[in-house]
Amino acid sequence: MAELGTRLKEARLSKGYSLDDLQEITKIQKRYLIGIEEGNYSIMPGSFYVRAFIKQYADAVGLDAEELLETYKSELPGTPNNQVSQSMTTSPSRRKVSKGPSTKMMEAMPKIIVGLFIIVIIVVIWVLMQSKNKAVPDVMEDTPSEIEYDTKAKPIDTEKEKEKEKEKKAQTNNKQDSADSKDSVQETPDEKQTEEVKQSISAGAIEADGATTSYTLTGTDAFKIRIEVSGPTFIGIRNQQQQELLSDTRVYNAGEVVEFDATSQNYARIRLGNSAQAKVYINDEPLTYAQQIVTQNIVINFNKEQ
Repeated sequence: MAELGTRLKEARLSKGYSLDDLQEITKIQKRYLIGIEEGNYSIMPGSFYVRAFIKQYADAVGLDAEELLETYKSELPGTPNNQVSQSMTTSPSRRKVSKGPSTKMMEAMPKIIVGLFIIVIIVVIWVLMQSKNKAVPDVMEDTPSEIEYDTKAKPIDTEKEKEKEKEKKAQTNNKQDSADSKDSVQETPDEKQTEEVKQSISAGAIEADGATTSYTLTGTDAFKIRIEVSGPTFIGIRNQQQQELLSDTRVYNAGEVVEFDATSQNYARIRLGNSAQAKVYINDEPLTYAQQIVTQNIVINFNKEQ
């Protein structure tokens, strides 16, 4: 082992650095650091890099690099004195090149390489931060299934849908007229009025979350829910334990009707993804929304008539 390499290694060990630590500090490959400590300069990429790497090694372990290079210059290949003597034996043009600014540039090259490496790392970190900031934020628990409209559904023919709506209404009106006429024969006016007065739905009370409105259904022993859909909207029905009651919870399209018999329940929460496109009926009685917001929860508390 060369004396210069021995001195550098002792300084490294006194600092408590391993070769891996020194590689991280100086950015010099580990095999070159071993070559310096063993005096094996033949593995270096060139005589210039021998001096440059020794300077970086010495600075990292707290030694005077210039003093070391001067003291052990006889051990180093291609010292400045040898370069000058070789230049004197060659042409004047080569002698000028050896003394020119290119030598300083070569000495500064390792520092330039380290600087470029640091710049590349900064750019990579910046790009990663930008891509992270552009990530889409998470949304509330129920929202994904509510806003994912059926992209495979065929476009709605507005004119045909309007005609179907008119036909359905006409049929409904005819059926209702027939039922009313039968009821008028079977029931006296007083009995029919008494039956209509029985059911009562309270005015909606808006809860603290701002998205939920509670109603109370009384005066009846039936609890049937019907929702008529006029445009794409998510619909779900849950019980008080937040279990899904509706077997087909999804986004419904215009013209579809959701019907569910909740008579066995004393509580039902109806989730509407777009309340403007869904009309709720309780026992065929239209429910008046207490607030006009797009996505809302409608809670019906059922006090069954005994």
